[in-house]
Amino acid sequence: MYEVLVKSAPAAVEAGASAYRHTALVFLERGAVRHPGRVAVVDERSSYTYGQLFFRARRAGSGLIAGGYAGAPVVLFMEKGSLMLAAMFGVLAAGGCYVPVDMAAPVERSRAVLNASGARVVIAAASDREAARERFPEADVLAAEELVECPVDVAGLARIARGIVDSDAAYVLFTSGSTGTPKGVVVSHRAIVDFVGTFVETFGLRPGDILGNQAPFDFDVSVKDIYGSLAAGARLVILPRRLFSAPSELMDALRAHRVTVMVWAVAALCLLSALRGLERADLPRVRFVMFSGEVMPPHHLRLWMERLPQARFVNLYGPTEVTCNCLFHEVDREWAYGDGLPLGEPFSNRRVLVLDGAGHEVRGSGEVGELYVGGSALASGYAGDDERTARAFVRNPLQPLVRETLYRTGDLVRLGDGGELFFCGRADNQIKHLGHRIELEEVDAAFERQPGVLRCRCAYDARRQRICAFVEGADLDVRALRHAAARVLPGPFVPAAVVPVETMPLTKNGKVDRAELLRLHADRRAVSPN
Repeated sequence: MYEVLVKSAPAAVEAGASAYRHTALVFLERGAVRHPGRVAVVDERSSYTYGQLFFRARRAGSGLIAGGYAGAPVVLFMEKGSLMLAAMFGVLAAGGCYVPVDMAAPVERSRAVLNASGARVVIAAASDREAARERFPEADVLAAEELVECPVDVAGLARIARGIVDSDAAYVLFTSGSTGTPKGVVVSHRAIVDFVGTFVETFGLRPGDILGNQAPFDFDVSVKDIYGSLAAGARLVILPRRLFSAPSELMDALRAHRVTVMVWAVAALCLLSALRGLERADLPRVRFVMFSGEVMPPHHLRLWMERLPQARFVNLYGPTEVTCNCLFHEVDREWAYGDGLPLGEPFSNRRVLVLDGAGHEVRGSGEVGELYVGGSALASGYAGDDERTARAFVRNPLQPLVRETLYRTGDLVRLGDGGELFFCGRADNQIKHLGHRIELEEVDAAFERQPGVLRCRCAYDARRQRICAFVEGADLDVRALRHAAARVLPGPFVPAAVVPVETMPLTKNGKVDRAELLRLHADRRAVSPN
């Protein structure tokens, strides 16, 4: 059936008359028309060709239209996989926006996400339908397997497609908020299309590529996997969560699926190398390893680069609010990086500014300012939170003639001698200790330069008024480490406690959870200053 739907339209699509040319569905539609029989996505249980995925998305969209959910936000309460992709794209075909929710998230958080998004319908796998009803008692719960088998409403889908504009919301991803309340980042079709097209062109992703997906679908790293693979006409391999605690099996899966591109969170790469997963790594097909989410520890980067000598490594930077990334730097294997990895150069159609507290541009080598980002790929704001949106999405103070919106990243960067940008902490993550304002990332970096330290993350124990450094590595002499750090850090910056840990707890977005480190090791004593 899907062949009938898509084979009649290739000329129209080439001429720009596609049904979804203004939407994030354009990549899937184009693939279904040009190469319907090519495999688009593979998971542990199933696979879909481009034609099958497009057809199932249209079926799911038709089911949502029939149920009265056209144009509505829809919560997806599912494990990532091919079926979830069909449901996601079905929501878009019905003119709505999807809101992925981690199935392992606390009940209270899940309900907060549902309420903040305004959704009244939840899609779950049939086997999880009852669990979804218990978690979301006020919502209608639909089974994904039933949706993707609904009859296609050709006229209804066409009517919806004509009404979608590129500024409409495509998805809402909820991130942790500084107040403890999740904030929903609303991303439009235009933002996805703008960024993904640039991403694929910048790195030359191609039909022969196979992207090994690590990130959960409620984390924006996955956006590059999902839409990047479709835009390139490539294949997406969805790696299940369980493999990331089984390094041997994960390596076998990467090798068996012939993965060529890895777009992973830093924490995932570090976890694999810390668990000695690279000792049997044989991945000659991998040509790109791209990483983001936090600063990449030099030791872990060296391990990966040694094991994958043929691969190109790229440091990506950008919060969810800028639609994935705004800066990139390809690692030069001949460069020592004594000052750390730079954030890199802007992607096309991104305005990146470094401003001081008065809104003036920072230009001098060694100066520090806050990073602001502009361009059409910015998120639309925060769901149902005008006040928070107004604080983060501000007017460009350097553009007096017309209103141009910039996103305040809250990240502090330092200008290098050659104009490079180096991350040096959070504007809102500074601590005040012994009269000094201290960026914990600076302390992290000082420890990570010491022999034997694989990774360091510091946290501030406000109750005891002390800095605690948590370090990974074998046979570490914490007293010697503290003395070594004291030789490069000002006195107030030196942690009172240096605690060896085997692993670092992670937030739901894959970053090290500094608060949880403090909680887990609250009874550990500080090392002596002597």
